[in-house]
Amino acid sequence: MNTLVVVGAQWGDEGKGKIVDLLTSRADVVVRFQGGSNAGHTLKVAGEQIIVHLVPSGILHPDTLNIIANGMVVDPAVVLEEKELLREKGHFLNDQQLMISERAHAILPYHKIIDQGREELLGNAKIGTTGRGIGPAYEDKAARIGIRLGDLLRPETLRKRIRGALEEKNFLIEHRFHRPKLDPDQVTDQYLEYGKKLEPHIADVVHVVQQRIEGGSRVLFEGAQGTLLDIDHGTYPFVTSSNVVAGNVCCGAGISPRHIKRIWGVVKAYCTRVGEGGFPTELVNELGEKLRAIGGEFGATTGRPRRCGWLDLVLVNHSLRINGLTGIALTKMDVLTGISPLKVATAYELDGQVIDRVPADINDFVRVIPVYRELKGWDEPLDTCRSYEDLPKNARDYVDTIEHLTGVPVDLISVGPSREQSILRKSAF
Repeated sequence: MNTLVVVGAQWGDEGKGKIVDLLTSRADVVVRFQGGSNAGHTLKVAGEQIIVHLVPSGILHPDTLNIIANGMVVDPAVVLEEKELLREKGHFLNDQQLMISERAHAILPYHKIIDQGREELLGNAKIGTTGRGIGPAYEDKAARIGIRLGDLLRPETLRKRIRGALEEKNFLIEHRFHRPKLDPDQVTDQYLEYGKKLEPHIADVVHVVQQRIEGGSRVLFEGAQGTLLDIDHGTYPFVTSSNVVAGNVCCGAGISPRHIKRIWGVVKAYCTRVGEGGFPTELVNELGEKLRAIGGEFGATTGRPRRCGWLDLVLVNHSLRINGLTGIALTKMDVLTGISPLKVATAYELDGQVIDRVPADINDFVRVIPVYRELKGWDEPLDTCRSYEDLPKNARDYVDTIEHLTGVPVDLISVGPSREQSILRKSAF
């Protein structure tokens, strides 16, 4: 059974897009199983940078089937925009490269208005969402008033459901957020038009994924965000609105747990975070600014500057336990070149006690003091390294330390943004 799950092991932005793009040359199918257009994956091929938010990262490989599964919330306009952009760049030339689950829920205009309106009302206490309607769409899914992609192909059903939803949403929009009400017929007509354009892609993908796994295809499941943004296991309430962990592959793509063979966690060689919430190893100084500048640490979706800090292995080990990681893909090692000494957080101190876990209470989490281990840095550039032996000794020591303190092998090391700037130490499939 050739399946691989790739998830973020920190707060997202670990470089999953590049890792998935690299691995899809070996995969037959790539499946996105959660999240929405609040997550951007940056791909760099032959010097060209491409950012996708909904279309899976395998879209740059013409022979790979890409699937948006039922666990996602989908903004139809974003899918169509990405399709047009990719085609302009010579990719995604065949409609059969992409399938979208008819069970996936759609993001409607009122979801975005509510998302943005809530953040404005919260002021300094805001969560730091992207304002793209992700949370409100998942709320409607759980409340059983959501609209699924398959509904876009059924005019009467869609018209009835949008009209019913707007009876409540328009009250909020007008009286809570003080914005103009939405016309249900205009919204319906717009989404029926989206449905016509997306019809070649909408299908029962659960059946397709199951068939491809049972038929021996190499299937890669691509997560978005990171484990510390998981709604159950992240730094709540500063989290996303879905389960981003490996276990959600089963629900978000419709497969049995026995079909999951390998699980890789993508770990950035340092740590970053976008938005609000605690960040124990954050560097609010010149070094933090340096990491941001060299690493290009700006959100792919929002352009917001990412907060930067030292690698936090308490967080990584939290992710390891929850996801059952079998391997680590270590990214952006090259960004650390020229920095010495390097620090790695191995534990926290909370109220005078040393702990090796992430506190559930956000008030405790913001008070923890990291316990660091210092390591020697290196000055040699890493961008031309193509094997583990090519790395400078101190860089190898850094990798060895991560393996020792997590008990998980580092199976892939990224030393630059391009596909070829990678050291694959173990086959993904």
